[in-house]
Amino acid sequence: MNSHKTARWVAAYGMLIGLAFIFSYLEAVLPVPIPVPGVKLGLANLVTMVGLYTVGAGGTAAVSLIRIVLAGLTFGNAFSMVYGLAGGALSLALMILVKRFTGLGQVGVSIVGGVGHNIGQLAVAALVTRTAGVFAYLPVLLVAGTIAGALIGLLGGLVTERIQGYTERIPQ
Repeated sequence: MNSHKTARWVAAYGMLIGLAFIFSYLEAVLPVPIPVPGVKLGLANLVTMVGLYTVGAGGTAAVSLIRIVLAGLTFGNAFSMVYGLAGGALSLALMILVKRFTGLGQVGVSIVGGVGHNIGQLAVAALVTRTAGVFAYLPVLLVAGTIAGALIGLLGGLVTERIQGYTERIPQ
C-alpha cells in the first residue's frame, strides 16, 4: 500500500473508531428510561452498520473490537468488556452472514445484529451466574433489540447512502 492509500486508511479507520467510542461514551452517561437491565439503543452499532456497508467485514470487526476494549477500559469494567465482546462478536458474525447470504437490507441486517447482541450478552450472563434464569429477560430484549436494530438500520442506511462516494476511495 502506498503512503497516500495508507493515510486514507488510517484516517478512515481512526474516524470510525473515534465515532464509535464517542457513541459508546454517550450511551454510558445517558440513562435509558427503561427499567430492564441491558436495554440500550446501541448507538455505537451505527458505526458498525456503516462500516459493514462501506469498509467491509474485516475492517468493521477491527473497529468494533477496538471500540469495545477502549470503552471497557475507559468507562466500564472487565465484566462490561466481556459482555460487550460476546454481544458484539455474535452480532457482527450474524450481520455478516445475513448480509452475505440473504436479501435483507440494512434494516433487516441491523435487526438481526441487535437481537444477536442481546442473545450473546444473555449467554455470557447465564455462564457467569450459572443459571438459565437470565433468559427470562429474553422476550423484552428481543423486542428492544428489534426496535433498536430497526432504528440503527434506518440511520445507518441514510449515513451509508450519503458517504458512499467518499468511502469507495478507502483501501480495504
